[in-house]
Amino acid sequence: MKDNTFLKKAKNNSIWVIFLAIFVVAAILSRNFLTYNNLISVLMTESIIGILAVGIMWCILSKGIDLSAGSIVALSSVIVASLTQNPEYSGKFFKGVNPPVIIAVLAAVAVSALFGLINGSIIAYTKIPPFIATLGTQLICRAAAQLYTNAYPIPELKPSFKVLGQGNILGFPVIVLIFIIFAAISGFMLTQTRFGKNVYAIGGNDAAARVAGINVEKNLVMVYFWSSLCAGVGGVLLAARSGAGNSSAGLNYELDAIAAAPLTAAASVRSAALSQVS
Repeated sequence: MKDNTFLKKAKNNSIWVIFLAIFVVAAILSRNFLTYNNLISVLMTESIIGILAVGIMWCILSKGIDLSAGSIVALSSVIVASLTQNPEYSGKFFKGVNPPVIIAVLAAVAVSALFGLINGSIIAYTKIPPFIATLGTQLICRAAAQLYTNAYPIPELKPSFKVLGQGNILGFPVIVLIFIIFAAISGFMLTQTRFGKNVYAIGGNDAAARVAGINVEKNLVMVYFWSSLCAGVGGVLLAARSGAGNSSAGLNYELDAIAAAPLTAAASVRSAALSQVS
């Protein structure tokens, strides 16, 4: 009986078993894998993908998908880079324009979130499948980023901006802290808010959700708004970490994020179940 119970638990948590197995194998094969510097380096490298996964996870939970995240990363990166170049740089994108870093960041994230509203509205009110709608947005955002920059990178960014991707707070990378904050916010919304419960209901059976009084269209718009907002933040951090904005940035990031999203979703579902029990 105990063996059967163990196997059942292992099957129900197979994604965690596989993750743990990969972690153990990596630790065995490389003595440097478990070192602090290596783990921090891995976290810094994957934090942007993690933030995208936190957003795309909501789309998957609502029985959808978001293929536009990688292109939104590129668009966000070139917008924020064009507004945060060093004032003395001779090849400045916008000569004479020098807004505060926070304004540049908000502008890039706002444009990204706008595409999320468009995605959500198309999916919710026209019934176009999420795969098709977000694929179209993917092409539009990538083309917009290339037209915006003429396919050239935008370098020479302010040190005060690059701190977001390269700086540390008490020895811990800022970019990783931002990822943790977004993961915590997403987990809280999923487990402790009506919006999170509505998304679970929509993903389970949207017709039943309507009968229960849930505004499915409004919630879907909010889901894709959140996903694109996360992608916009990812683009900002990518520009800050690399020190430049690039229209080719974020290629295939959406695929990595989609692959990572089930692990994130599994953790959130488990948290939700535990919160309901408690």
